[in-house]
Amino acid sequence: MISERGFDDFREDLEDAERRVSREIDPGARALVVAILVFVLLASFLLPHTGSARGLDVLIGGDAAVRENVALPSRVFVWLVLVFGIGFSMLALLTRRWALAWVAAAGSAVACPIGMLAVWSRQTVTEPYPGPSYGLVVAWLAIILLTFHWIRVVWARTAVQLAAEEQRRRRVAEQQRKGLLDEPDDTPPSAGS
Repeated sequence: MISERGFDDFREDLEDAERRVSREIDPGARALVVAILVFVLLASFLLPHTGSARGLDVLIGGDAAVRENVALPSRVFVWLVLVFGIGFSMLALLTRRWALAWVAAAGSAVACPIGMLAVWSRQTVTEPYPGPSYGLVVAWLAIILLTFHWIRVVWARTAVQLAAEEQRRRRVAEQQRKGLLDEPDDTPPSAGS
């Protein structure tokens, strides 16, 4: 027979395991989709983004990017793709950490409108400069899809975490309520009573 103290120790171990699990994600089949999209984003750095400027030229501000008059939105977009779409996505997939998946989702979500602005800014340049090329469009579409899949992974995890946290809060509130009812009232009576 397990004593009450032994059960409390067991419950603490269960709560620790629950907290550990709540910090992790399980993307399931989406992990493969996310990995493919990260690979597509990596490949987009080798494709032309505008004229003869490849994504890598835009990233580092190379001579080709200067010749093609690449604007700030394109540069910001490729950096967001590199940091969040590739970097944090790979870290989140490798470590299965929920917080890293959130950062990847949030950064990728910011990259989506910046990508639209990058494509639009290439469409509105004057005649001697070329418009957007397929590498920029591929990167933009890939980051949109990546954002969708990361949000699905993180959102599914959020529902589980919220339920576990709510249950934990109820237990703590119940313990505090019992503790307050059991404690003697040590406050002296007021002078006016």
